[in-house]
Formats: sequence, structure tokens, C-alpha cells
Amino acid sequence: MSDSKRLHPIVSILTAGKRVRNILPFFITILIAGGRESKLSLLISLGISLVIFILTLLTGILSWLRFTYRFEENELRIEYGVFVRKKRYIPLERIQSINYTEGLIQQMFGLVKVRIETAGGENEDEAVFSAITKEEAQLIQEYVSTAKQESRIIKTVEEDQKVFSMSTSELLILSLTSGGVGVVISAVFALFSQLDDWIPYKKIFGGLEEWALKNIMAIMVVVFIGFFLAWVISLFITMLKYANFTVVRTEGDFIISYGLIEKKQMTIPLRRIQAIRIKENILRQMIGYATVYIVSAGSGSAENQEETKVILLPIIRIKDIAPLLQESLPDYQLEPILISPPKRALHRYIFRTWYVIVPIVLASILFLKAWGALSLVLFAVGTIWAILKYKDAGWCLEGKQLSLRYRTIIRTTVLMQKNRIQSLKMRENYFQQKRELGTIEAFVKSGSGDSWAAVVDLEKGDIQKIYQWYSRKRPKETAG
Repeated sequence: MSDSKRLHPIVSILTAGKRVRNILPFFITILIAGGRESKLSLLISLGISLVIFILTLLTGILSWLRFTYRFEENELRIEYGVFVRKKRYIPLERIQSINYTEGLIQQMFGLVKVRIETAGGENEDEAVFSAITKEEAQLIQEYVSTAKQESRIIKTVEEDQKVFSMSTSELLILSLTSGGVGVVISAVFALFSQLDDWIPYKKIFGGLEEWALKNIMAIMVVVFIGFFLAWVISLFITMLKYANFTVVRTEGDFIISYGLIEKKQMTIPLRRIQAIRIKENILRQMIGYATVYIVSAGSGSAENQEETKVILLPIIRIKDIAPLLQESLPDYQLEPILISPPKRALHRYIFRTWYVIVPIVLASILFLKAWGALSLVLFAVGTIWAILKYKDAGWCLEGKQLSLRYRTIIRTTVLMQKNRIQSLKMRENYFQQKRELGTIEAFVKSGSGDSWAAVVDLEKGDIQKIYQWYSRKRPKETAG
């Protein structure tokens, strides 16, 4: 049994600050409404806001004081709640992994954020310690290790087998080929959309239309500069996020650590790996690089989505994936030889793209006249993209593994073991039936629900072969 412990006192400030931030719009609304009436109403509004502010600070401090944890009878026992006292008991043997995060504030005080993930994926069983000392985090790990009767002593990362360490050149390639530009631009638009009530856009840009028609080249330059700046920002963000990326293989886990400003460490038990995803965007495919993901049977909580589809190798040469991971993942065939859809399926890939693009092209030509003719470029690009989707599609059965490859925007190869596949679906519409074609879909379980892979317009006989492989009973393996 251990004495009850609290989180670091900085948690009380962080909790109070977060709650004040959440009710800040409410404060502003009260003050604006009170100020429009009279000075007395304004004073009353200020008084109400002050009372709410003080209560919010007090509840933040009380929530820290009331949160305690201890180890007793091979359980992690947590008690919390300001007004209603709640208790959560987590058996130590059910703890699957302990993940660490060091944000800027944690690093300033020598602290870590610890998230404990349990078997079963129930949200209420997950424990989060937002700020404890590294020594306390190590003690938690030792308690769990002792309770689970591990045969080895917990070793440091340096003593375990290093699987992958991203070099500076690889980090640069990762950043240069990432798709973070769209995220940055979306964030900027989202920010300005929230300022409609504060910035008089109509007055500022009221006469912009006439000016824009006369200065198209200037606008194009501004747009180009905007995209360039967004690209530079995304490049910088990616480098900060994935700096010092390291994968270490222990007896039964992958330990992944990365980050420069916000440092993270995740533990992925090998037995919980449901599938492997290999993703290649156009740029990375052209230079022979890919990103490798692990689909893990993690908890389904909102905070834990990152651990269910985690990046194992952010950037790696395609030819290096098998040599690097084969020893750690011996059950997987990491270089499957894929069977492509039949040639008669090609026109279906093209026509499916035309169904979307042709109406757009016709409408553009009809309404925009000469400028609309530029949409023919979209028609050409769409056709080429459809051919790429056809060429990239494929499947492979090898032993106990099903491999499927498909392309949306990114080419994705999914490797699944038979005993991890939750369900397999065969679909065929009227037009596929006429061509003896069909669609295969496979689902594996992950913490966020089902993760899927689907390949369209495969040979009907090939789909039946996959289905027979999956549905065949094997009594000897089941008995074992």
C-alpha cells in the first residue's frame, strides 16, 4: 500500500485557467449586454462576472485538492470530484500501456503528463495524470511492472533494441512532402470566420470586386505568397512535431518517442497490433518513400485516438520497410506481391471519375464561356487519376495474411492477419455483375471503431477465393 498522492500544484492553475478560458465568451456577453443598458447594469454585470471568476478559480483549486491516487491491493485507486466524490479502481494487471507527454509547461517544471491505458477499451478505465514528476511516473511504471510479474527489470530506452531513428535528412524529406499546407490555410480561414462580429469586412472590402478585376496578376502573386508562407509554416510545424523520432523494441512493445517542444512517448503492445498501413502520397511515391502506420486495439476515448492509428515510421524508403520491421513483426509479409484488377475493370475506374467531372466541365463551359474551357484540364487530370487508381489497386493472399491496396488521394497498402479481421464483405452492383466483377471490404478492430480497406472491381473469382480463405474453419488452430 502507498500513501495517497496529489498531482503537482501547477495543475490547479492550469485547471482554473482552462475553465476561465471556457467561460470567457460568457463574460464578454454579460459585459456587453450590461454596458448597453446603464452604468448600474454595467456594475452589476461586473459584479456577476467577478463572482463567477472567483468561483471558477476556487473550483479549479478544489478539483486539484480532491484528486488523489494511491496503489493498494494491486490496484491503482483514484479519488476525485469537487462536490460528488468519485472513486475509480484499476487492477494493475489490466494496464496495457503507459504513455508520456511533455508539453512546454511540463518541461518548465520537470513534469510529465501520464495516460494509462487499460485492456477492454472502456473510457472510464483510462487514467490521466496531467502533471506529475518524472520520479512519480517511474514509480507508477515499476508498480505496474511488479504487479504483472514481468521477468525483466524495466530498462531505459538506451538499453533496448533501437528499431528506427529518424535522421535530419529524413525529417527534412518528411516536412517537404507533408500535406500540412491545407491544415494551416484551414486554420487561418477558421480564425477569420470567428471575427465576423469584430471586423467590418463589408466596409473594408466593399469596393474590392472592381479593383480585383483590374488587378488579377497582383491577386495571383498575393495568393502565391500566401500559399508559400503556409507551406513554410507547415514545414516548421512538422519538423518541430517529429524531431528526435525514435522507435525502440522491447520484449513485447514498441516504444515511440518524438517531439521537440512537446515531447511524447507512446507504448504500443505488439499483441494489440491489428493491421499495418503503408501510405504514399504522390510526392513520396515518386521518390520511393512512404509512411508506416500501426492500427492498434487501443481505448476508444477521444484523447486516445492517436494511439489507435499511430505512426510507426514517419518517413522510410519502401525498400527498407521489410528489412527494418521483419524481425519485430515476423508474422507479417511486408513485401506482398499484389494481383491487379482485370483489364476490363479499367473503363469502370475511368467512368466513375467522369460521372463527377463531366457535369462540372459542362457547367463551366456553359456559364464561363472561354474561361470555362480551362476546366478541360480538370477532365484530363481526373482521367489520369482514375488510371492511377486502377494501376495501384490490388490484393494478395499469403499464408494467414490478406493484403489490400487502393488509392483515394494517397496510395494505401493494408496488411491484415486473418485472426485480426473482424469482418469481410463482398459487394457487387448490377454493372459489376455484368462484368463478373465485385468489391471486397475488410474490417479490423481499432480503438476508434472499425478500420477498413476496400478494393473495387476485382475479378469475381478472386473475391470468392478471399472469402473462402477467410471463412474456412480450422479446428486444430481453434483448439489451440
